Amino acid sequence: MQSTDLGNKESGKLWHRKPSPAARDGIIVNIIHSTSDYLPKVLRFLNVAFDSSGDCVIAGDHQGNIYVFDLYGNRFNLVQRTAQACTALAFNLRRKSEFLVALADYSIKCFDTVTKELVSWMRGHESSVFSISVHASGRYAITTSSDTAQLWDLDTFQRKRKLNILQSVGIQKVFFLPLSNTILSCFKDNSIFAWECDTLSCRYQLPAPPESSSILYKVFAVTRDGRILAAGGKSNHLHLWCLEAKQLFRIIQMPTKVRAIRHLEFLPDSFDAGSNQVLGVLSQDGIMRFVNIQTCKLLFEIGSLDEGISSSVISPHGRYIASIMENGSLNIYSVQALTQEINKPPPPLVKVIEDLPKSKLNSGDLKIKVTTGRVQRPAKSRENKIQTRILKQDLAGSFENKENELSDGLNKNRLQVLLKGYGEYPMKYRMFIWRSLLQLPENHTAFSSLEDKGVHVAFLNLQKKYPIKSGKLLRVLQRTLSALAHWSAIFSDTPYLPLLAFPFVKLFQNNQLICFEVVATLIINWCQHWFEYFPNPPINILSMIENVLAFHDKDLLQHFIDHDITSQLYAWPLLETVFSEVLTREEWLKLFDNVFSNHPSFLLMTVVAYNICSRAPLLNCSLKDDFEYFFHHRNNLDISVIIREVYHLMDTTPTDIHPKSTLHVFVALTKGQYPVFNQYPKFIVDYQTQERERIRIDELDYLRERQMVEDMQAEVDQQRVEDEAWYQKQELLRKAEETRRELLLQEEEKMIQQRQRLASVKRELKVKEMHLQDATRRRFLKLQQDQREMELRRLDDEIERKVHMRDREIATTAKDLEMRHLELESQKRHYEKNLIRNQEAVAKEMREDANAFRRKVDLEEHMFHKLIETDQTQNQKTQELIEENLAKAEQACLNADWRIQALHKQRCDDLQRNECYQEVARLLRENRRKETEVLDAMMGEEAKKWEEAKEKDFHLKSEKKALALADASRKWFLEKEINDALEHAEHLYSKVPSYPNGQVASSGAPRTSQLDDVSEMDSSTCISLNQRRIQWDTTERDLVERVRNLRQRLTVQARNRRQPPHLLATQRA
Repeated sequence: MQSTDLGNKESGKLWHRKPSPAARDGIIVNIIHSTSDYLPKVLRFLNVAFDSSGDCVIAGDHQGNIYVFDLYGNRFNLVQRTAQACTALAFNLRRKSEFLVALADYSIKCFDTVTKELVSWMRGHESSVFSISVHASGRYAITTSSDTAQLWDLDTFQRKRKLNILQSVGIQKVFFLPLSNTILSCFKDNSIFAWECDTLSCRYQLPAPPESSSILYKVFAVTRDGRILAAGGKSNHLHLWCLEAKQLFRIIQMPTKVRAIRHLEFLPDSFDAGSNQVLGVLSQDGIMRFVNIQTCKLLFEIGSLDEGISSSVISPHGRYIASIMENGSLNIYSVQALTQEINKPPPPLVKVIEDLPKSKLNSGDLKIKVTTGRVQRPAKSRENKIQTRILKQDLAGSFENKENELSDGLNKNRLQVLLKGYGEYPMKYRMFIWRSLLQLPENHTAFSSLEDKGVHVAFLNLQKKYPIKSGKLLRVLQRTLSALAHWSAIFSDTPYLPLLAFPFVKLFQNNQLICFEVVATLIINWCQHWFEYFPNPPINILSMIENVLAFHDKDLLQHFIDHDITSQLYAWPLLETVFSEVLTREEWLKLFDNVFSNHPSFLLMTVVAYNICSRAPLLNCSLKDDFEYFFHHRNNLDISVIIREVYHLMDTTPTDIHPKSTLHVFVALTKGQYPVFNQYPKFIVDYQTQERERIRIDELDYLRERQMVEDMQAEVDQQRVEDEAWYQKQELLRKAEETRRELLLQEEEKMIQQRQRLASVKRELKVKEMHLQDATRRRFLKLQQDQREMELRRLDDEIERKVHMRDREIATTAKDLEMRHLELESQKRHYEKNLIRNQEAVAKEMREDANAFRRKVDLEEHMFHKLIETDQTQNQKTQELIEENLAKAEQACLNADWRIQALHKQRCDDLQRNECYQEVARLLRENRRKETEVLDAMMGEEAKKWEEAKEKDFHLKSEKKALALADASRKWFLEKEINDALEHAEHLYSKVPSYPNGQVASSGAPRTSQLDDVSEMDSSTCISLNQRRIQWDTTERDLVERVRNLRQRLTVQARNRRQPPHLLATQRA
């Protein structure tokens, strides 16, 4: 037993020496898959399936690695990594390179083994898929899980139907019947239904099994013809159902060791026409037992208690069994090594009854049983006890029939009678009859030794001369021809050997041993004397054909001679192709039924009969090309007529020219080793072999030298190509460099032009900006000038308004004084109080006005200075920002020389600006000095005014005190006088009732004098107030004039400062 470890290899050989499975276990190869990691482990195979040919098996492990094992080509390949465990596999699709795999995520995927690509991805199951059944046409597939079964169309990979069931009733299995259009669904309640695939209508339901042997079905198997269903479960009983009769017809009890059945599968047989008789039963102990369901005989078993089987699959042709062991490995078994009961030919149709010699035994003493194939002992009569013995044939009587006796109980004469009656052998038994007629020894060891020598050098390039579409057929033809060449050296030089062997290779392509032995037997018997004139065609054989043709049809032969047509044209093409070019498959098989059943001369007579039956069209031919075409293509001839003509020629041809007299009778191949074939001119073949060997050696030397020259030429060409490529590359680089240089120059020119345009645009923008700045500056200066003029006008208007108000107040005061003078005349006492109150109010108001005016003047001055300073600061910031932006723009756009000039210009500007700042600072200092002088003068004047006000206030207070004393004394005096006057008046009133006007006048004299005094005091007070007003007005006018002059000077200085530096530089230049 050979063992192969896949390891991390993706492809390789399954075995390195030819497997020879022992009859004890029948294992061809044991396949394991272990990893080569730090901690090696064995990857367990989970599922396995065969393809439709039975030569390739696909298997998947629990990590999702899927391998294809080619048992015919001795190769394995890793075709897919699914990264998850597979739960079911199917490899018998219509497209042979595709397979279906059910994965652990409940999905089904279709992959291609050649391209290793995903073809389709099918989803729909909600639980694990444990079964995939494919229709015989490969178009449909059924996937089964525990809760549902789904029907898929494999052309479109779309779901057609879905089988939904109750949760209480689970599904055991749903599958197609082989070679049928029926779907069988098996449920956990033992109900089995049959459905029509196209319409999905229920065809029938199987009845319930008998209660005496009722088991819960878990596993099922169906024969290839779809007639018998085997079912089993947790019992050692097997139920066999006849699906045609829809009834249980047999119950098989397995051995007591079997307690439960885990898997069932029928073993196909080549000769049972699909009605499989051998059933494989895998039980709980890991042993798979194969029993005959008719005889209930245990044929063989695989697996053991130590190495149990987990699951098993049988190939469609019944040659191999692939089993997944409980340890996770995969075993491939050879059925042929395990048993000889499979693929046995059926018993012969012809049964022979032979008479016993009368001298030996009486007919009344023995009863002879008619048997097929072997001699049995005679049965004893009840009356006489006679010792029985095996009867022996009479050697003298049987010598003439020795040639007709065949193996397996067949008789050649009987077969010939059957052949003449039906014209051909039954298609079903033709191969078996041929093997019996040719008495093939089936020397496996000898053929293996020939096959192990490999492909002969003469047929290495066979596909070039004979391009066969089928690769398998080409390989079989190549191996068969190589085996013939290794058997005899002449066959390596025989040019027509592929034409001779091809029809038999095509017929026996699945059994190379039979194919080789049939061709070898054909060469030894029906190709006698073909190689005596090698390498020329067999002239002696062609002469025999020509003699027979001359005897039976002289006119046709004369026609051939007249047109220079020799037997090499009308006979040899038919012989070297054994009629495969001019006959169809059925006609050829029918012909060789008769060829193999007759003397070897029958083939030569067939050539003559073919020409005679084609007499009419051949006589009409006159060109050589027409004759060549006729004998190399199929013609409208009846093969039955030709065969009858052959038999007629065999019977009517004279003995002297009959090929039978020259050719010996049929000789079968020897058993064990094949006979030596040397019926050819050995010296010619040896000479040709030597010459061929010499030519081969010379050719090898020539090929070696030519290879060296070609290698040198290739190196030179490669070097030249590399040099040319290098030069081209350099040329391309040079051109690219020139192109890039031109592009760079163009880009530089464009850049220079763009810079020039940009510089011109910048100059224009700069000029526009300067114009805008000048316009803005002029506008701003005009606005500022207008604002200041408006302010001055407002101040003038305010001053004029205040002067006018003051004049009006003075006039009003004068009017008030006049009114007071008029009122004092009538109310002197009341006027004195009002006059004093008014004087105090006027004085206070004048002080408040003066203070308010001073505060206003101070505020206006402060605001004006602040405005000037703000203007100066803003203008300075704006000027600095503009110059800084200008410097940055010029610095970014101009080159180094421009930067130097810009720096120089900036330095000049800085100097000019410094001078301007110095001038502005000097003017500001001068202004501050003058403002300080003005403020000092104003403060001095203010101090003087305060001193004068204090003195006047003191004088006023002293005057008020004196006036108060005078008023008090005067008041006292007046009160005294008034009292005296009142007393005197009362005294007079008492004396005189009325007073004269003179007394009133006299009494009013002193009051008039008092009023005069008061008027004189008021006039002096008014004079002093007028003088003060005039002095204040003069001082105010002087201050306003000085402020106006100061503003004009500041305005001129501000205008000079706002003039741009470059304009100043231009003016200075």
